[in-house]
Amino acid sequence: MPLESTPVTTLFENYTSAVLAKDVERFLSLYADDTLVFDAWGMWEFAGVDAWRPMVTMWFESLGDKLCEARFTEVVTSVRDDLATAHAAVRYAEVTAEGEQVDSMMNRMTVVLEKRDGEWKITHEHTSMPLDMETMKGLFDAYDKRDAD
Repeated sequence: MPLESTPVTTLFENYTSAVLAKDVERFLSLYADDTLVFDAWGMWEFAGVDAWRPMVTMWFESLGDKLCEARFTEVVTSVRDDLATAHAAVRYAEVTAEGEQVDSMMNRMTVVLEKRDGEWKITHEHTSMPLDMETMKGLFDAYDKRDAD
């Protein structure tokens, strides 16, 4: 059953298409200028879209000729007049130009959106994945194994 269209689901659709196109500017246009991003890679936080830009640029450039498909599942949203929140699982899959998946990982994502000047923008994003407490390495496939135990 398709999700009800909300500012969050619309945002996730735009996120997915910007990632697939590796379009840095379109991707960053989803974020408020004063956004705060807690990402899973290397930095404690990215305060503001200008701080977030180099990381996004590096991500898209690191793909080379490959593309990245972002697929959101288990989306739970709450929308009010000018504030929306959501959490979801998101699978990032690298694919070749021929459509062959070569790598993937699953993250957890929580977003806060605010309606500003009539547009919904991400004002906070937090992505994460669980860690193996013995090795302190990310469990990229924990989502797939979560019901196996």
